[in-house]
Amino acid sequence: MNETLKRSLSGAVYVILLLASILFSTESFFILFGIFLTIAIYEFCNLIQVNKTFPILFGTILYTTVTLVSHYNKITTDTINKVFNTDVEIAINIQQLDIVLLVITLVVSIKCILFLFYDNIQKTSTSSKYLYLLGYIILPFIFITKISFGINDYNPKIIIGLFILIWTNDTFAYVVGKSIGKNKLFEKISPKKTIEGFFGGIVFAVLAGYLISKYYIKAKPEFSEKSILIWTSIAIIVGVAGTIGDLIESKFKRIAGVKDSGAIMPGHGGILDRLDSVIFVAPIIFLFYQILNYVS
Repeated sequence: MNETLKRSLSGAVYVILLLASILFSTESFFILFGIFLTIAIYEFCNLIQVNKTFPILFGTILYTTVTLVSHYNKITTDTINKVFNTDVEIAINIQQLDIVLLVITLVVSIKCILFLFYDNIQKTSTSSKYLYLLGYIILPFIFITKISFGINDYNPKIIIGLFILIWTNDTFAYVVGKSIGKNKLFEKISPKKTIEGFFGGIVFAVLAGYLISKYYIKAKPEFSEKSILIWTSIAIIVGVAGTIGDLIESKFKRIAGVKDSGAIMPGHGGILDRLDSVIFVAPIIFLFYQILNYVS
């Protein structure tokens, strides 16, 4: 099969599966990203050369537990009371749990950035490998599910809007870089990325953020300006943090001596290759929403 056709079909299946799961129900969205998480752990374990069994079990259990506790607290409480024949109200402070997980994730994100920019860091210790697995892979998937709720209930438009921004940034960073790019952004890690492409991606992502706010989210007139500001801000975060996330994964692949994280998507590579931007962006967007909630 022609490589371009193979890539197009694979990408189309991925996008359709992603959008269908997000739009169908909260549960289908959680299940799909639980599957993505399992595959991502498998691929990352291959990159850093650690045994896959414990990370996959731990990651799956943590993802499922936090998801149930965060979004099905009432159901979980009723089930436990029924099983143990009790009538106890289980008080779980979800907000404190989120803060703890967010702090861990952001600390590991900073460690990832140091790993990216310091040339002498070419190998990682065993403890660092498991720390990356936790804070760079597992917890970000949890935050992807959390930001889909925004400030209130599950809203598929939020997560779809986020993916549109990421795809827009990636596409136009490539197009602008290919067209007018002359100055390399980070040649040692990603030779094809250019400074012109980086800023071009951000500009078009901001435009996409404006259009999403205006015509897709369709906020009430009194909240229109605020919505535009929020989505253009998210676009800038996506442009900067998404690029960093892509570069971090590229460095892990470079050290491992491989082109792609996996081969599950013909022509595209692995799940990590498709989600490297969003997993780095998600915790920052979640923090952004918490700040907005606090300020408002």
